[in-house]
Amino acid sequence: MADHYEVLGVSREATPDEIKKAYRRLARELHPDVNPGADASERFKLVTHAYDVLSDPEQRQRYDMGGDGSAFGGGGAGFGGFGDIFETFFGGGGARTGRPRSRRERGQDALVRVTLDLADVVFGTHRDIDVDTAVICDTCQGSCCQPGTQPTTCDICHGSGQVQRTVRSLLGNVVTSQPCTTCQGYGTTIPYPCATCQGQGRVRARRTVSVDIPGGVETGLRLQLPGSGEVGPAGGPNGDLYLEVTVAPDEVFSREGDDLLATLEVSMPDAILGAQTTITSLDGDVDLEVRAGVQSGDVLTIKGRGITPLRGGTRGDLRVGVHVVTPTKLDAKERALIEDFAKKTKAPAPRLSQFHQGMFSKLRDRFRG
Repeated sequence: MADHYEVLGVSREATPDEIKKAYRRLARELHPDVNPGADASERFKLVTHAYDVLSDPEQRQRYDMGGDGSAFGGGGAGFGGFGDIFETFFGGGGARTGRPRSRRERGQDALVRVTLDLADVVFGTHRDIDVDTAVICDTCQGSCCQPGTQPTTCDICHGSGQVQRTVRSLLGNVVTSQPCTTCQGYGTTIPYPCATCQGQGRVRARRTVSVDIPGGVETGLRLQLPGSGEVGPAGGPNGDLYLEVTVAPDEVFSREGDDLLATLEVSMPDAILGAQTTITSLDGDVDLEVRAGVQSGDVLTIKGRGITPLRGGTRGDLRVGVHVVTPTKLDAKERALIEDFAKKTKAPAPRLSQFHQGMFSKLRDRFRG
């Protein structure tokens, strides 16, 4: 007699789960309905008997100790339980009767893209968004039937949603259940479908969704609005609505994390002497002091004038990079004043110096974003 382990193609140390998987694979391959022929039929019997022995702990122990394992279906296991055979070949346990399907199903999720200005991101904003989606049918209110009518019990499956058929196999006649093709498994039919929604219980329409968009959002972020998506068939629960955010570029400000970045152009006299100025941020005017001797690449920080974090907390900062503007057109009088200033200050001639990492870091931060 062939070795049961060799028949199933597993080692003698195989776990019960490995034995079960090997049996199912071979049974599907060798079953007479799939692979007719005497050889396949004989192998199928061997595979089934090997599994019958090795799937039962007591029979397997006796077999490993030298027994022949010839007990066919002994020990109460018999083919590993008839449920395994039914599940392997017919997808379900024999003549089981399941519940009929419900016409009410959850609606699909919807995705809408929304474009925001950078100013909307500072504190958040409110939007009314028009969405083309599925809404419940006003005529039938999701019943799918013409007003005054209702679904009727299916004459074929008698409301179970399933029909039974008999399949001949080596085990004899096996009864299986399948969804009823007349009612599509619902157990009922609709003799008079609603004319407005054609029996779907929902129609396409445009509706407005009001949403508060929090501060701190950024391009690519998706906001979930539970229950604001499409209504399901037969008035089933709504899916979710997702808002995908795109933040439009701003002419002045850019973003780095929760900070805002901008460039301030300063004249040479103001850079030398210092100045007071007022700049316009995204949420109002701000007084800014330009200290005397400021250099190009210096960064002036205004605390708390950046973006509100998405998950709450302290606002970011507004960082202003200084750019000293050198005049390119001077009249004779202005040139004479500059020359006189240069003589009096005895400024050194241009020269190379060691690479200044800090200056380039400031410039990089200023133009980032």
